[in-house]
Amino acid sequence: MHSSAVFLIEFGCLILGLGLLGRLAGRFRFSPIPLYLLAGLAFGKGGLLPLGASEDFVAIGAEIGVILLLLMLGLEYTAADLVSNLRTHYQAGVVDAVLNALPGAALALLLGWGPVAAVVLAGVTWVSSSGVIAKVLGDLGRLGNRETPAILSILVLEDLSMAVYLPIVTALLAGVGLAAGAVTLAIALGVATVVLVLAVRYGRHVSRFVSSDDPEKLLLVVLGVTLVVSGLAQQLQVSAAVGAFLVGIALSGEVAEGATSLLAPLRDLFAAVFFVFFGLHTDPASIPPVLLPALALAAVTTATKIATGYWAARRAGIGPKGRWRAGGTLVARGEFSIVIAGLAVTAGIEPSLGPLATAYVLILVLLGPLTARWTEPVATLLTGRARRRKAAAPGEKAPVPPDAHEAIDDQDTVGST
Repeated sequence: MHSSAVFLIEFGCLILGLGLLGRLAGRFRFSPIPLYLLAGLAFGKGGLLPLGASEDFVAIGAEIGVILLLLMLGLEYTAADLVSNLRTHYQAGVVDAVLNALPGAALALLLGWGPVAAVVLAGVTWVSSSGVIAKVLGDLGRLGNRETPAILSILVLEDLSMAVYLPIVTALLAGVGLAAGAVTLAIALGVATVVLVLAVRYGRHVSRFVSSDDPEKLLLVVLGVTLVVSGLAQQLQVSAAVGAFLVGIALSGEVAEGATSLLAPLRDLFAAVFFVFFGLHTDPASIPPVLLPALALAAVTTATKIATGYWAARRAGIGPKGRWRAGGTLVARGEFSIVIAGLAVTAGIEPSLGPLATAYVLILVLLGPLTARWTEPVATLLTGRARRRKAAAPGEKAPVPPDAHEAIDDQDTVGST
């Protein structure tokens, strides 16, 4: 009875604190994600007041938070949208992997950690945080923006790539033979393919099965199906996030609209818990020794992610402002990076890899909402000044009129920006 009372008080204070932080962020029109992370640091291991009784519940809530974030993201698009976007943006996925995986691998090799650690750190720097980015897009009202499909296509390609990457890393860390590693990879690829085919070809049947005029029944069925599919996907070495996203893709029409309105409050609650959980498991004392290399790596991969998003949006025919928004939105790293680093820490391949990855992700998960909000206005300001200086230079010709894309920048969005 006593432990139950402590749990209720502890978890209640946590939720109340998150609510107050969210109101504070809303007053200043700022994403609450960095505040949630700092709250996690304050109440985690080595923090000011570590949690005890509610830590296990917070861990489960964090998993549900990631699943709901990806489910809601999937509900925004149909299976046809997914296939079309993947066909259009697969080249951006290749550019993304090359630009953002190489810096991590290079740093690991420069530090003398060996090829296995290089593969691990490459994954940490490669994959953006779908959870953080989904929350940021919602907070900034950009889910309807013209550049958002390009962003989501890159995120989906990254998440699907994890179905291949994670089994490879697991096999490398375990030191298993080629045959065992090939079997693990084949299972992961087979499951991901089956789930994707079911989502694309039989989405109507899934929507019909889930559909209900009673909001309570609709909520329970959608949530239950999502959790079951996510759990099965994770059990078979495929990301639970990918499973949840594909469930969202499979639902369409009135079912998707109804599920979105019903699940939004749950998503916001458990997403906040996820970001707190991330901070809870970061010991502040482990960050200073690896802060400089983490900052350097963060600076390089911030630039490469912005370049990736800019290139992908430009290829999709988006105007300059939308290109900068796309690049800035992709900066955040999060859940997958921590999972990848956790595998390496458990295997014990390099003691410093865990703290470095944690510091790196913490920097970018704090920086990501800022770059999403400010990359476009800062870039617009700087390019505008450069044009004015060029136009004012003696002997220069009159400035060239804006190109077609720039002229329709105000039309780059369907919703608000």
